[in-house]
Amino acid sequence: MILIGQKNKLQVSRKSDYGLYLTDDTEEKNEVLLPTRYVTPEMKIGDEVEVFVYTDSEDRPVATTETPYATVGEFAFLQVEDVNKVGAFLDWGLAGKNLLVPFSEQKIKMREGGIYLVYVYLDHVSQRVIASAKVEKFLGNVIPRYRKGQRVSALVIDHNPLGYHTIVDNLHRGMIYQNQTYSPLEVEQTVSAYVTAVRPDGKIDLTLTAPGAVNRAELLSRKILEAIKDGSLGLNEKSTPQQISERLYCSKRDFKRAIGTLYKQRLIEIDDNGLYFINQLSK
Repeated sequence: MILIGQKNKLQVSRKSDYGLYLTDDTEEKNEVLLPTRYVTPEMKIGDEVEVFVYTDSEDRPVATTETPYATVGEFAFLQVEDVNKVGAFLDWGLAGKNLLVPFSEQKIKMREGGIYLVYVYLDHVSQRVIASAKVEKFLGNVIPRYRKGQRVSALVIDHNPLGYHTIVDNLHRGMIYQNQTYSPLEVEQTVSAYVTAVRPDGKIDLTLTAPGAVNRAELLSRKILEAIKDGSLGLNEKSTPQQISERLYCSKRDFKRAIGTLYKQRLIEIDDNGLYFINQLSK
């Protein structure tokens, strides 16, 4: 079966003046055209090739060796290339083919040049791949079944003082709390994360630290030492939680634990102006 809006592994079955025809492995031997501009000299009859399949302006399935920014079932931040009476058309990463967001699937009126979070899906009536900015209706529709420590993919979609809102595995809402990060994340960034808890409402709490890896306190201690090895760090126990969070992306409690450990190990000095590195090699 040839899946529209997804990558397919298909077999080269015959040549034509327009390119190569590819078939699936079903009894029907469904065909799709790979246009000449995507055909390479290495492609021969009987070869298996991986292609992305979509529909052209006349709703005919067509294959490409290009990879779009998002396939069916995925969320992505995409930029509007054009707006007309039908809807907004997004840069999809495919030559000559943009992705439609109908007006009915827009939360606010999309404008040319704007970047929006959308969900890509196949409209089963028209068999066209389209996108929706009403992403909420595509999240939380299946029961999350994760074990603690399981690795997931998380798309960062928003940031607030608590941390980062994410979409987990293109299925669930997730949260990476501020005290679980020691460097800033960017909205639109996709990161590997690890499950710490599944909440009763189906949302997923995440951490960036892999199970069995160096614990958070040690990671923070290393970051503090790196920050002060060539001078001082203008933070101490009297610094506000906001000052600490803005500089080190951690809670004040974790900060105090880390500098306490470093002080006991005689690696730092602490005074009213901040933290200083003790060069043990000079002793």
